[in-house]
Amino acid sequence: MTFTDLHDDLFAPLEDALARVHPAIEMAEIAHVLSVGNGVAEVAGFTDLRADELLTFSGGVMGIASNLDERRTGVIVLGETERLRPGDPVRRTGRVVDVPVGAALIGRVVDALGRPLDNGGPIDTHDFLPVEQAAPPIMHRAPVQVPLQTGIKAVDAAIPIGRGQRELILGDRQTGKTAIAVDAILNQRDSGVLSIYCAIGQRASAVARVIQSLREGGAMERTIVVVASGEDAPGLQFVAPYAATSMAEHFMAEGRDVLIVYDDLTRHARAYRELSLLLRRPPGREAYPGDIFYIHSRLLERATQLREEHGGGSLTALPVVETQAQNISAYIPTNLISITDGQVYLSPSLFEKGHLPAIDIGTSVSRVGGKVQLPAFRAVAGNLRLMYAQFEELETFARFGTQLDPETRRKLTRGLRVREVLKQNEHDHMDVPEQIAALLAATEGLFDDLEPDAVAEAEQAIREAVRAGAPDICDRITAGEKLDEDDRAALIETMRNALPASQTGGDDADT
Repeated sequence: MTFTDLHDDLFAPLEDALARVHPAIEMAEIAHVLSVGNGVAEVAGFTDLRADELLTFSGGVMGIASNLDERRTGVIVLGETERLRPGDPVRRTGRVVDVPVGAALIGRVVDALGRPLDNGGPIDTHDFLPVEQAAPPIMHRAPVQVPLQTGIKAVDAAIPIGRGQRELILGDRQTGKTAIAVDAILNQRDSGVLSIYCAIGQRASAVARVIQSLREGGAMERTIVVVASGEDAPGLQFVAPYAATSMAEHFMAEGRDVLIVYDDLTRHARAYRELSLLLRRPPGREAYPGDIFYIHSRLLERATQLREEHGGGSLTALPVVETQAQNISAYIPTNLISITDGQVYLSPSLFEKGHLPAIDIGTSVSRVGGKVQLPAFRAVAGNLRLMYAQFEELETFARFGTQLDPETRRKLTRGLRVREVLKQNEHDHMDVPEQIAALLAATEGLFDDLEPDAVAEAEQAIREAVRAGAPDICDRITAGEKLDEDDRAALIETMRNALPASQTGGDDADT
C-alpha cells in the first residue's frame, strides 16, 4: 500500500462529512452589556435600533429598548437580571414585544409574555399580536348602550356599567376592590362575555385565592388570567396590562364581548416609576416620570364598543386603583378618574361598619348613567341616588337629638331599610328581576315594619316568591321591556303575600 492510498483511506470519511455540511451564514447585529441594574440594563454597540424593539440577552432573557442614545441604550429587562453580566452579547430581533392570542388561552394562567404558569402544557396557537396597539379611532366606536350586569345591587342600580365602558374601582387597601371585580367576572356566566383578570404586582397568595374563586364559581373556563406578581421583574409588571389588552382585542375584533380587570394600576404606576428612575429619566411629581398619565391613557383608550361594520365587539375595562387614607385626589387616582367613564368608590368607614360591599353611592358615579340600564331598572332605581343622599343628610341631622316630625321619621326608617337592602354577601349574585324586586320592596315600604336585622331574611323570601310567582314579569324585565303599572302592582302584591301579615304595613304603618 502506497502512502497515497493510505492517505485516501484515512481522510475519505472526513472529506465525505465535509461535503455534506452546508454552513449557514447568520447575520446579526450584536451589542454588549455595559451595566446591569435591578430590572434594567445599559447596552452599547448598536448602530440602528427602533424604539420598543425586542432584544435578546444570553440565556434567553428578553428586553425592550427604551432609552435610545447615540452611544448607549437603556433596556427594560423582561426577566431576572442576576444572570446578566457586563460584556454579555445582546442581539436585535427586529420585532416588538408580542403575545399569543386566541381561544387556546381561555382557561389558562399565563405570564405577561403569554407563557403558561398553570402546568397545563404549551399553548397551541399561531396568532400573535403586539402588546402595544393603537386605540380604535373615533369613527369605529359605537355608543355604550348594552348593560354589563355585575350582580351587585349597589352597582347595577346606582352606578350602572355598560359594555365598552371604563369604570374605575378605587378605595383604600382591604376594602373589597378585588372582590367587586371578581364578582363582576363570576356574574358573566350566562352573558357570553369573556373575562380577563390581569394581576399586577400582587402577592402570589392573593392571586391564588382569586384563581380558586374563579374555579369554584365555574368562571375559569371562560377566563384568562395574566399574572405579573410582585416577585416578578418590574418590566413584566409594566408590560402585563398591555399584553392582557392585546389578548382581549383579538376577541373583540371577532365580534365578542370581553371584560378585563386590571388589578391594580397603582402598582403598575409604581413599577413604571421604578424603571424610569433606574433609566435616569427626569422625575416629576412624587418622582413619577412626565408620561405617567400617557401610559394609562393609551391603555384604557383601547376599551370601547365597536360599530357593527367593524366587528361589533366590545372591551369593558375595570381598572383598580388603591388610595391612601381615603385621598381620592392623589396623583394617580385623579389621573385615572379623568381617563375613565366613572368610578366605584369603596369607603373604609362603611367597611368598618359592616356595610358590605362598602360602596359609597354619593362619591361613586357612572358617566354613562341610565343609558345602559334596562327600562324596568330605570323605573325602579331612577331616583335611588337622590333618595339615598337625602336620607344620609337627614341621618346626620338626626344625630343632634332634634325632635323629628313624622315625615322625617318615615324617611329615616325607609332609608335605613334601603341601606340594608343594598348590603350583599360576596359571590351572592342577583339577576336583574331579583334586584328590581328587592329595591321595589324597599322603596315601596314593605320592609318599614321590620327590624333592620330582619331585612336580609325578608329579602330572600321576596326573591324566591318573585321567581316562583311572577315568572312572566321576570322574563319581560330580562328581555328589556318596560315595567308598566300593572306589572308593578302585581310584583308588589306578590311580595306582600311572601311576607307575614305583621311585616307588610308599608306606608300605612307610618301614618
